Amino acid sequence: MGGFFFLYGQGGCGKIFLWSTISCSIRSKGGKSSCKVNIQAKAKLITWDETPMISKYYYEALDKCLRDILRCSDSYNAHLPFGGKVVVLGGDFRQILPVILRDSRQDIIQSSINSSYLWHNCKVLKLTKNMRLSLGENNNIQELRNFTEWLLKIGDGLAGDTTDGESIVHIPSDILIKNSETVLDDLIDFVYPNMLSNLSVEIYFKDRAILAPILDFCVTDVNNKMTAGLPGQEIVYLSSNSVCAEEGNMELELDAFSPEILNGINCSGLPPHKLVLKVGVPVMLLRNIDQTNGLCNGTRMQVRRMGNHVIECKTLTGNKVRSIVLIPRVNLIPNNETLPVRFHRRQFPIIMSFAMIINKSHGQTLLKLPRPVFTHGQLYVALSRVTSKDGLRVLLQDHGHLEDNCMMNVVYREVFESL
Repeated sequence: MGGFFFLYGQGGCGKIFLWSTISCSIRSKGGKSSCKVNIQAKAKLITWDETPMISKYYYEALDKCLRDILRCSDSYNAHLPFGGKVVVLGGDFRQILPVILRDSRQDIIQSSINSSYLWHNCKVLKLTKNMRLSLGENNNIQELRNFTEWLLKIGDGLAGDTTDGESIVHIPSDILIKNSETVLDDLIDFVYPNMLSNLSVEIYFKDRAILAPILDFCVTDVNNKMTAGLPGQEIVYLSSNSVCAEEGNMELELDAFSPEILNGINCSGLPPHKLVLKVGVPVMLLRNIDQTNGLCNGTRMQVRRMGNHVIECKTLTGNKVRSIVLIPRVNLIPNNETLPVRFHRRQFPIIMSFAMIINKSHGQTLLKLPRPVFTHGQLYVALSRVTSKDGLRVLLQDHGHLEDNCMMNVVYREVFESL
């Protein structure tokens, strides 16, 4: 039969619960999940979450691959997407869209899945009931409903005065942290109260973090300050960096980028040259190491022991929570077109995660905005990491001509037109 579906819903509507239910239902009937091609050819269902942030070209490549794989099978259907295989995508188009360096707004819209040739065959299934409201206590349901409606207006670009995708949003005073001489300490005290007495509590670091739009000195300052406040000895791990010896690299160019210059390069998705850790600090994995055992890009962990060649951690998020894992050094090549040269960095693929960028956040509890958001969905993603506004505080700094309690929101509303 085949079929192509998109499961669309805001945070709190039960998408993750539904994914798990579908997976358990298939497994209960003897089905299996696997990344192997020969098993995928026999799969009854393929699911893919967080679809809007992935370029349409990945899904079109999957379509072409499945057509090639299934061409000689009885289930092949040349007239259906993905060769007749049932594919269910899911996500929320209010969240961050594909990240394309130096491309225009229109280029970003055109790279979304709903701009693909596949989309006209897709049936959109919408989850509209917020399950968090039904789980709330009677005395706070109305407050939670108001907060949810406010988040939806921000995600849809309907909050504030909108001008060509940008709008000025008023931040309620009860979730706003005012600027002061001790503002960073106030922020840290709210997110990480009684940290020293909670280092051994498993859920303490799992559900809290400070978020920022970009990786800059603010994220670094928070991480360094928090690490310095922990007991125990610091261990410093230095990376080894070298220019990639590729065809087209002139010998003069290779000589121009000394190890000292490469050591100073920092960008998103790359661990720092100087990685300072202590036992107990929360860290985030930057690469897929072992997806079967939950060691994926974005997995948060807590450092337990540190050796010369491996770091022992306990997982805080993912499908293998509380697992003890060993993280080795790996060779990393940053995928960043703005860098002047391609180079290898051999380092542990982790960064501290007291504070992190919005794009890396999932299920966190706090937003710090030292710089304005700059792309579709960033503000909505940051604000919607919480289940209620009791766990949310916003710090606004250096927002130019805007009032103290206002900030910029960016929404490309044309992305919703085909839903």
